[in-house]
Amino acid sequence: MTTTSRRASPTNAADIDIETAAKKLLGFQSLRPGQEKAIRALQRGQDTLVVQPTGSGKSAIYQIAGALLPGSTIIISPLIALQKDQVEAIEASRLEHAAVFNSTLSAGERRETLERMEGGEVEYIFLAPEQLRSSETLARFRAAGIALVVVDEAHCISEWGHDFRPDYLDLGHVLEALDRPPCLAMTATASREVRKDIVERLRLRDPLVMVRGFDRPNISLRVDTYAKREEKQDALLRRVEFAEKPGIVYVATHKNAESIAADLRQRGMEALAYHGGMKARDRDDIQNRFMSGDVQVIVATNAFGMGVDKADVRFVYHADVSDSLDSYYQEIGRAGRDGKAAEAVLFYRPGDINSQGYKTGNGSVDTAILESVAEALTTSNTPLTPQEIGGEVGLSTRKVANIVHKLEEVGAARRTRDGHIEPATEKSVTEIVEDAAQQQGFQKELRRMRLEQMREYATTRSCRREHLLRYFGDDYTGPCGNCDRCEEAGVGNREVA
Repeated sequence: MTTTSRRASPTNAADIDIETAAKKLLGFQSLRPGQEKAIRALQRGQDTLVVQPTGSGKSAIYQIAGALLPGSTIIISPLIALQKDQVEAIEASRLEHAAVFNSTLSAGERRETLERMEGGEVEYIFLAPEQLRSSETLARFRAAGIALVVVDEAHCISEWGHDFRPDYLDLGHVLEALDRPPCLAMTATASREVRKDIVERLRLRDPLVMVRGFDRPNISLRVDTYAKREEKQDALLRRVEFAEKPGIVYVATHKNAESIAADLRQRGMEALAYHGGMKARDRDDIQNRFMSGDVQVIVATNAFGMGVDKADVRFVYHADVSDSLDSYYQEIGRAGRDGKAAEAVLFYRPGDINSQGYKTGNGSVDTAILESVAEALTTSNTPLTPQEIGGEVGLSTRKVANIVHKLEEVGAARRTRDGHIEPATEKSVTEIVEDAAQQQGFQKELRRMRLEQMREYATTRSCRREHLLRYFGDDYTGPCGNCDRCEEAGVGNREVA
């Protein structure tokens, strides 16, 4: 089918007035630092990695670049709710039409969306990475002509990151299958290791890498240390009670989320728990109540946060240590997005590191189970579905998915476009299991290193902001004047709104 876009095809990037396009399409009086540079790079076909805080204008980069490039733009995003919000933002502007392409649509609705794209009626399509497993869908995208691929929350491709998602691992291959249009990878947080992983796993070619805005000077940083768990709990409850609200308390377990939320309600606060053990509709309701102001405090595991952009959060407290500095920085960054004073406090007990270490060490898979799944794959004459593998080895589909991910990590298995699993190596089952065991050892060491970095942050005697920002590759030099270590040294607080 011939694609008929309503947009003019740019012939030369130098001929495009990006500022004018931004004003006409989005109502911008001016672009923010770095936006034009990124758009210009995408126009000339250069892959681009943008690491900037939420609210800094990353979305405008692909919106404007997509409007100026001939063909459609696909935006890969892990959250369906966030996809809906992004579509509504585009429809409210003067940009071309946008649509979602995800599991909330019926098969007929998905076909209609593809037909509209092929007819030039849809310029921006938002989808989750798993939608690109279908060979038919991928072929139709390729035939329609994709001008730009956007990978939102790009840190999800990295095991170094705070929200690793195996579905992202295949996106490098997807880009090649789409005849390799330019790629814009975006994330709010990425250390050096995560940025390296993003570039390598997406197979970005000589990318422009833009890293901006790690410092959030309006957020005061503090670590309060306790010897006993009960002392820490009492101090947390008191601080939340008297703190300016709204706020978020992060915890490591579902049990802690429920118990602390209940304790806060007993003290007269509107507090609710939020964790992955809840039904999706209940989580959505709690998030909406927090966003609207009906709930003062959310007590949550790390299941809460991605896609949450509430400007007036006054505090983020951690009742338990995060599993990494990447996670910690991402979580405290949800405070003070309105630019006004906010605080981030870690309630730390040295024994918490060991507890978190036990928790994060539970991801290993028994080698006998790995061997049984690898055996099922290598002896089958045809690719298998996860359900077929589970039936053969006596495991649930969820457990099979976890094991297949382990095999994918060592290049022993791959997913076909219709979701089946097939072998990806000529190695013997014994060699595959040895590789997987070695990889699990690496992951265990990686988790240990992450927790050690959290310990170093909690116990540092120097400026906490300097310690945190240098981890992310920022050359910031303290004192910051807005952390507990600087206060102890007699360095005055900064002026904040």
